Amino acid sequence: MRMALNSLAAVLIASSITSGAAQAPAPAPAGPAQPQSAGTPPQNPEGRGRGPARGGFVKPSYDSVPPEIPATIKGPHAVLIFSKTNGYREEAGIQASNDALVSITKKRGWPSFVTENAAVVNARDLRRFKVVIWNNTSGDVLSEAQRAAFKTWLENGGAFVGTHGAGGDPSYAWSWYPETLIGAQFTSHSSQQLGTVRIEDMKSPITKGLPPVWARTVRDEWYAFKDNPRAKPGFHILATADETTYNPQRSTMGADHPMVWTHCVGKGPVFYSAIGHSAETYSEPNHLQLLENAIAWAMGLSGGTGCPAK
Repeated sequence: MRMALNSLAAVLIASSITSGAAQAPAPAPAGPAQPQSAGTPPQNPEGRGRGPARGGFVKPSYDSVPPEIPATIKGPHAVLIFSKTNGYREEAGIQASNDALVSITKKRGWPSFVTENAAVVNARDLRRFKVVIWNNTSGDVLSEAQRAAFKTWLENGGAFVGTHGAGGDPSYAWSWYPETLIGAQFTSHSSQQLGTVRIEDMKSPITKGLPPVWARTVRDEWYAFKDNPRAKPGFHILATADETTYNPQRSTMGADHPMVWTHCVGKGPVFYSAIGHSAETYSEPNHLQLLENAIAWAMGLSGGTGCPAK
């Protein structure tokens, strides 16, 4: 999703999803040296009009005042949909993917809360969620304290679902994130093209309902990674890219090109998929099925995750 350093300036877009799930008001972004109090008016008023229409880099910002989460967002199936961008932002893709994820949670009866306010990542609020979806996030979005809270929550049985851009930055200041959580460092991506995904584990509940040979019907970026997660202990590859069906350009990994995988971080199940750049990919039935299955798996609703019990 992004091919350059996260340095070009634009204004951060606050959450404005209108799909029916609970959503946070626009956060009050604050740099580390200028924390904001709860009474400080937001620097960025709520609205969709800020930022690039198709995609571009945004100015990094950090949040210190948590959003108000409705009392109804609770229980063993509560989902946090988190889409903050401190690097590249594909606005249409983020809006479409947030809408698609909300539709999935409504269909399954899972309470969900949508926000781009990173201050939600604190010990108190994280306890209210079983699954946190990092939906096309970009850049380093958490403060040191927020990183520690998230890591502790996950290691103690929280669950992570990452989509596309959540693993698509060429570098991170927080090395734990690509090395341990995602498990592979993004290097580059191809142009948007049709191609084929091959399902490697047809017995996994995450791939239920998918064809063994998934010929994409929507053009997508094809990510490449410096490290092959297959080589890491505990990583389970669910799907790979067939490079013979598209032109990988410089983003090649050869015959073994993982695209979707799972593993555990402590007691926490982790799912990551490199699929899903453009808005159109979130209307692709097979992609929606994959995401629904992944969230259910992360909740433990489709059998064991393979991670240690709490």
